Amino acid sequence: MNIQWYPGHMTKTRRMMEENISLVDIVIELLDARLPLSSKNPEIDELARNKKRIIILNKCDLADEKRTKEWENYFKEKGFDTIQVNSVNGKGIKEIPPVVQKLMAEKIERLRKRGRIFVPARAMIVGIPNVGKSTLINKLVGKNMAKTGDKAGVTRGKQWIRVKKDFELLDTPGILWPKFEDEAVGLKLAFTGAVNDDILDSAELACKLIECLNDLYPDAIANRYKIEYDKDTPPHEVLRLIGEKRGFIKKGNEVDNKRTADILIDEFRGAKLGRITLDRIEG
Repeated sequence: MNIQWYPGHMTKTRRMMEENISLVDIVIELLDARLPLSSKNPEIDELARNKKRIIILNKCDLADEKRTKEWENYFKEKGFDTIQVNSVNGKGIKEIPPVVQKLMAEKIERLRKRGRIFVPARAMIVGIPNVGKSTLINKLVGKNMAKTGDKAGVTRGKQWIRVKKDFELLDTPGILWPKFEDEAVGLKLAFTGAVNDDILDSAELACKLIECLNDLYPDAIANRYKIEYDKDTPPHEVLRLIGEKRGFIKKGNEVDNKRTADILIDEFRGAKLGRITLDRIEG
């Protein structure tokens, strides 16, 4: 199942980001804590190569706590200021402004010596679709400044948002990259909702999710749906067992695969199968 999704508005977004990067001092990159590497747009490193950087591991409430700490240390070792955040309840949000001020301290002091009394921090916030940028911004500001939604592609245009008197954010639409070289990356992005669900076959995607979870968290599905199967059971058979257990039966006494798949994917995204991290640090 080779997934690729790069609609036209993402090309416009990348161009807009390139045109506006000179206006900011800091780039804040939101990653999905469930897939910190797969949700990291490789093009951002080039775009932000001369900027201060902050990595936000968002949705940490949905991810495996132990793995999130490992990823936090991984990015810190690479020189990134890294913060774990749950943008829904606000956990970690208050840590962002002090880190911004720390990164700006040298520039502020330099400009003050030249007579500039007020030096606001300007940051661009970037991330893949549906990673929670708008929810985070609204929590950071304390009111609904950015449109939110649970589908990929809600934010479509840039907007400047004043967080505090001396801190401004340039919000940008979620952006992927033109081609996923690794098929597994595209699948993980689809599992978590970063790819438009309308282009996907949910039953096929659910079978791939079953394969993935059986490898990383072998008890997650059996515990959630109270079914029994072994590691050699084909994914489509596991999907059928889930459908039977939930009573998703169509006319003709057949399991409704689409309804079952949609429920499985939705419950995975909502952490009903447990706190799960799909990316692992190699080595």
